[in-house]
Amino acid sequence: MAKKIVIEPVTRVEGHGKVTIHLDDKGEVAQSRLHIVEFRGFERFVQGRPYWEAPVLVQRLCGICPVSHHLAAAKAVDVIVGAGTGLGLTPTAEKIRRLMHYGQIFQSHTLHFFHLASPDLLFGYDAPPEKRNVIGVALANRELATQAVLMRKYGQELIAATAGKKIHGTGAIPGGVNKSLTIEERDTLLKGRAPLNADHMIVWSQGALAFFKDYYRKNKAFIDGFSKFPSNHLSLVRKDGALDLYHGVLRAIDANGKKILTDVDYQEYLQHIREEVRLWSYMKFPFLKALGKDKGWYRVGPLARMNTVDFIPTPLAQKEFEEFKKATNGKPNDMCMHTHWARLIEVLHAAEVIRNLLLDPDITGTDLVVKGARQSEGIGLLEAPRGTLFHHYRVGANDLIEMANLIVSTTHNNEPMNQAVNYVAKTYMTGQKEITEGMMNAVEIAIRAYDPCLSCATHAYGHMPLEVSLYDVGGNLIAQKRK
Repeated sequence: MAKKIVIEPVTRVEGHGKVTIHLDDKGEVAQSRLHIVEFRGFERFVQGRPYWEAPVLVQRLCGICPVSHHLAAAKAVDVIVGAGTGLGLTPTAEKIRRLMHYGQIFQSHTLHFFHLASPDLLFGYDAPPEKRNVIGVALANRELATQAVLMRKYGQELIAATAGKKIHGTGAIPGGVNKSLTIEERDTLLKGRAPLNADHMIVWSQGALAFFKDYYRKNKAFIDGFSKFPSNHLSLVRKDGALDLYHGVLRAIDANGKKILTDVDYQEYLQHIREEVRLWSYMKFPFLKALGKDKGWYRVGPLARMNTVDFIPTPLAQKEFEEFKKATNGKPNDMCMHTHWARLIEVLHAAEVIRNLLLDPDITGTDLVVKGARQSEGIGLLEAPRGTLFHHYRVGANDLIEMANLIVSTTHNNEPMNQAVNYVAKTYMTGQKEITEGMMNAVEIAIRAYDPCLSCATHAYGHMPLEVSLYDVGGNLIAQKRK
């Protein structure tokens, strides 16, 4: 008897989405899809607005990663005002922006791992939903929950000091920044009362990695085999191949590690990337033009970055990177749950970078803005917590935005998330006659590994209940669960 399973909405992610899974009359998964059911509109909303408003306007896409949109838009506007493509700023402006960005990476990764992902690791994918949440984490491991809150708080304090406020700040302006750090602000962040200081955050970041690696040693079969499939990987890398989450060149590799996009200038991204539209989702499906839409899709984000970069330019994270690479004998890692491992390596790297920046005297400088010859078009890229983020604007002679193209991290990961859903659905639902909470959550875990921000990729409002229904071949409802 054919069945249709609907999971709506996907939980513990930012935004709204649903999953449909079709089982044939033999109980085999015939089709599975992740549907993005919100409508994206910001590419049109910003048209007709002055270009200098873009860095403030676009961060309203999201309350979780507004800094990423703020800085990507600012980098695009830098080009428009003749300040270059991201490294033509004054030393103080660039380092303030980097501090803001790495504070965002630190707080966002911490939020995702501890609050959204760790319940599945601590309690198992089939634990009762009333236990499998952040409150359950706090009750089961008070120390871990406390660290999670304070680590995120530290990242937000960095953002407030550099952007003016924790959410939807205004620190980045065309050609630079509007403030640097005072000596007092720097000292508070660098060596303030424990645990809210740079050194303590490094220690706690190492502790988070130790927690995950201990779990991995005890649950290797689950972590390695839960969802894995070959794919291409794309990210920015520094020109020498190092991990750089703020600026770089575009690199993509295939499933065997061969470079298929070799360190190209991201101002030329349209020569290499296209977007496909499918009728059943509001979110597009990007792909590498040279490989076509069937073979050119790719992953972005922490796992992709660990696959594309040659090394990490901070010593503690580099040591962890080397251990991470040993898990696959140096080959590209295609195991979705290893994204959590990669994410925590980036938390440690961010903590190291933050301390280095706070020790840099430029961070309290006063030379904040540069400008040059006005341009009509600008593209800004950076590595947001969830992956590579593209902002592209074209401006008319009247200084108003005529065209905006945003490709957010979750959009890049659209096809990989669908692949992950299909893999897990086939593993856990083939041949099953009854819907269980564990089965539904297993599918969500696969999506959750990518830390999707569906509101960044789309735009809507409202509340949707979670309802899963089974239908027979004639379309008759035979079973239903709601929460």
